Amino acid sequence: MTTTLSNYDNDLWKYCTKEQIKDMLLSFRLLQGAPVREEKELACLYAVSNHIKKHYHTAQIPKRNGSVRRLLVPDALLNTIQKNLLHHVLDGLSVSVYATAYKKKTTVLDNALSHVGQEQVMKLDIENFFENITFPLVYQSAFPAIYFPPAVRRILAELCCYEDYLPQGAPTSPTVSNLVMKSFDNYMGAWCEERGIHYTRYSDDMTFSGVFDEVELKNKVKNYLLTMGFVLNEKKTKLLGKHTRQTVTGIVVNEKADVGRAYKREVRAEVYYCKKYGVMEHLRRCNKKEWMTEGESDTVRYLRHLLGKIQFILQISPEDVQFREAREDIRRLLRDI
Repeated sequence: MTTTLSNYDNDLWKYCTKEQIKDMLLSFRLLQGAPVREEKELACLYAVSNHIKKHYHTAQIPKRNGSVRRLLVPDALLNTIQKNLLHHVLDGLSVSVYATAYKKKTTVLDNALSHVGQEQVMKLDIENFFENITFPLVYQSAFPAIYFPPAVRRILAELCCYEDYLPQGAPTSPTVSNLVMKSFDNYMGAWCEERGIHYTRYSDDMTFSGVFDEVELKNKVKNYLLTMGFVLNEKKTKLLGKHTRQTVTGIVVNEKADVGRAYKREVRAEVYYCKKYGVMEHLRRCNKKEWMTEGESDTVRYLRHLLGKIQFILQISPEDVQFREAREDIRRLLRDI
């Protein structure tokens, strides 16, 4: 890595030997499940970390607005290493209670519930979130000096990064992003609680609700983020009063947490036309080009996407009989392909 690192490292590790570093790395079982002989494990980890770029390929997935999201996807070996790193190392580190994404048993509904029935809702977005989480931030926040000696911190951070930043698409990146944002979340959460403001963060989406001075609040967020190397995406800043439609991560929160009628209507129509015309004919009729590039495999991808929409609705309204039936209809279509 060419990035200059912090000079701070805990004195606890200054007498740590190379053999102890080796033993610690091997204790994480990062190559568990990979076809690598035991005596070659350490050499393999260093080889992968030193040539990390070779172990990624790019992929694109369509977004709702018609654009595409670019992902960096690790190959089988790096994916195995990262999943083991996630489960054997990162899962043992705590994240802020104000972070609601990428946490077990936490959903977008949990993110929205804090903001139901509030006078104002302000939504702020961090621009190029993952790309601006740099190697030093990963090194310092995801692998703190109190738990890891410098040599171990370095290789673990290298295994999580791509060209000195956090790649969107790696299994470790979501949890690492929460660890990097922990100090910000805790500071802003405490600052907001003192003023009766509700705060949550879902990945790069920050939501504040209550009664507040929007300029003061926005500047507070903006200035803290700048110290970390982040900037706000000004185009996505939204201030919503109680007499407007307040949505948080796709959920309407004016009076109760609910999915908007228009969204439900759109999903019902998609299910209806899939059943009436068949999936491929429906895609042709609607000219949904993003799902029509690879024949039948795209049909499966589209149905899984549609099933995800239905599951989202059922997260908010689990007793909705119509959408429970729609879920079974789509599952049946998937089984029949």
